[in-house]
Amino acid sequence: MEFLLLVGGAVIIWYVIKTMATSSKQQVQENNRLSPDNEIQVTMTTSQRVVANSTRDDDDDLATFSISYGYEEEKSTNKTPGKWVKSGESITIKGLSFTGGNIYFGGKLSSLDGYGTEASLVDDSLKIENKPSTFEDESLGYWPKFISLTPEGRGAFLCWLSSDRSDPDTPLGYVFIYFYGIERRITFDSIKQSVDDSEFKALFEEVLRLKDIYGSSRSFSNYSIRLLEIMCLLRPHVVSYPDFEKTNQRDSLLFKYQLATAVNEEKPISAELALRWIRFYPDNNLKKPARRCDYEFSQMFKRLYSKKYGNGIVVKPNKTRLKIEYFPASPSLRGITLPQQDLPDPSNLKGPVNKLIAIADECTAELDAYSRYLAKPDASRTDIEAVLLLPDELSDLGNTPGLGEFKKWADDAILTKKGLVDVEEFWTYTKLPLPFKINKKEADLIQNLAQKAGYGIAPDTRYHHAKTSADGKLVLFPEGHGKYFEPSKAYSEMGMVLRLGAMVATIDSHVDQAESNLLTQLIDHDTNLSPTEKQSLHAYLVWRLNTPSNITGLKARLETLGKTEKAAVSRILVGVAMADGKIDPEEIKQLEKLYALLGLDKALVTGDIHGMSSSKGGLRPSSSPSETTSSAPTSFQLDESILAIHESETKDVQSMLGEIFVEDEPTSESDDSTTGSTNTEEESGIDKQHYALFERLIRKDKWTREEVEALCRDSGLMVSGALETINDWSFDKVDAAVLEEDGEAIYVDQEIVEEIEG
Repeated sequence: MEFLLLVGGAVIIWYVIKTMATSSKQQVQENNRLSPDNEIQVTMTTSQRVVANSTRDDDDDLATFSISYGYEEEKSTNKTPGKWVKSGESITIKGLSFTGGNIYFGGKLSSLDGYGTEASLVDDSLKIENKPSTFEDESLGYWPKFISLTPEGRGAFLCWLSSDRSDPDTPLGYVFIYFYGIERRITFDSIKQSVDDSEFKALFEEVLRLKDIYGSSRSFSNYSIRLLEIMCLLRPHVVSYPDFEKTNQRDSLLFKYQLATAVNEEKPISAELALRWIRFYPDNNLKKPARRCDYEFSQMFKRLYSKKYGNGIVVKPNKTRLKIEYFPASPSLRGITLPQQDLPDPSNLKGPVNKLIAIADECTAELDAYSRYLAKPDASRTDIEAVLLLPDELSDLGNTPGLGEFKKWADDAILTKKGLVDVEEFWTYTKLPLPFKINKKEADLIQNLAQKAGYGIAPDTRYHHAKTSADGKLVLFPEGHGKYFEPSKAYSEMGMVLRLGAMVATIDSHVDQAESNLLTQLIDHDTNLSPTEKQSLHAYLVWRLNTPSNITGLKARLETLGKTEKAAVSRILVGVAMADGKIDPEEIKQLEKLYALLGLDKALVTGDIHGMSSSKGGLRPSSSPSETTSSAPTSFQLDESILAIHESETKDVQSMLGEIFVEDEPTSESDDSTTGSTNTEEESGIDKQHYALFERLIRKDKWTREEVEALCRDSGLMVSGALETINDWSFDKVDAAVLEEDGEAIYVDQEIVEEIEG
């Protein structure tokens, strides 16, 4: 029982000590308040360290504790007043030469809090032992001071000072002691105007340099950013920190001042300032796409904001006044005030921020697919697939080297080959293996790549109702269809006419120039077509004339036509066949087959040819396919009866013809199209063991690593390999990882689970 009482008493005493230490720290934070006057108070407070010493009384076996505050500082015999050593000024300490400056040097320089010696003061009268800068011991605590370091610690600090001060392996405490001196120079000396602008700027650049080297420490990064912001506020005409918006500090001093100034002057909130507001607002957390795609999110947010609000929203000044508090890193600083205007503090206003959150949510939704792609192993922003996933508002950001090469190639094809290219050559710019078949997924990729680069493609499955093959052709044309292209009825009808015409023109595997001219003029003379529609149809015609005809599925559809509709189709076929001024026996034979397909008597072909040739003033049948087109009329006159098709036929005929010549699409296609010449790489999914583990894991949102290890042991799996396998499968399914490791915890993304399970 006595033993339990002693242990219990020790626990209580330990709790009291801990509580006092916590209260001390809270008091430090509480002391960092602004004065009620209209000044920014940069409050510097001393650190207080609780030291608990225990002794044992042999008489009563009770432990007693004595509590003291402060540092144990070595007595200094140096009476020389401490002075600031500028960069470039040479001093010697214990035989070592120092030219880097930016330190206080001497024997007497009190802390501004009134307790002890300035933490950064380098006193060469103290005991110093040579040690490498990587040395550290227990004297290098949370709030280190040069005077309270051991002789070995002082030697290590001086070793670092004598170097270029850039070794990332240097214990951070030494860097902080150096930083304390710069902090005092800025927040105390510079306010007294004892620091000129050139030195002020040099110190600003030195803090930036230190942040770049040692900023991996969150503590040092935060303190250095705070000092940089204070420097910008003190002398905005000398220094500026354009990258401060990229920091994660929610209570940015510089942001609050800039926002307060804009609101006080009743100026519109610029897109840049609005973006900072959404980043720094304490009650808003940006979603994963905004964090992962920081640059793209920033660009899109500013563009959408400007599009919606022009020069920006105007926020009415509020009653809450701006208070900027500076909490120093140094334990020696406090009680510094800065002149300040009386400004409002709108940073926490919910009304305007809700408008900004709505824009931010729109941006993250648009960037979601792009963000997921970048989460894949080895994914890069320069990948064509990544570029194609960028929202249209960011299309100019997709000007990657690969896209630039594609544009150069496309422009050359349009200039020299009317845009006609091989699918295989086009596909090389996707950086992916050539697929075995062009299914919907592959067709979409082709169309998106062309559109992203600023071109149109034929055939475009959305408008031409046809698709190419892996060994087929494509036709590129400049500018493309545009984001809001909607094909007209005339466009659809002309597409049907061109398909029919191309079927006839390619009967003998040779397209006569006159036949091509007729079909081209059909497009040019149709006043119901827009310039974009004509450009698209010209590309479609080139593709049709260079692609084998396909009549699959036509017979069944043609059988549903009435006599009037069939007659309209036959007139088009004969008109195109006669365009070159002659009819070859092979063309007559093919026309007879097409008539039979239409359900018409093939004997009508001769009569239709004669009737149409009479209206043209005669037509000479060719006895040999070898005869050239030189026998054709030298001045070809476009058949007005063909041009008038759209107006002479009934609406029922037009709509029926439009429906007939839409190619059949497969009723279902596998999204897992092959990526080579065989199907050997096609993935079947995930094995039973890993799927069973997946089903067990999704029962809750968070697991400890020990729990997952137990599950894996039951399944005969290794943890790391199992998680990687499940995530790889998840990427294949929905382009995102379903499991995320964070230290000893493993999280399950339930939104991804829902997508996987469909």
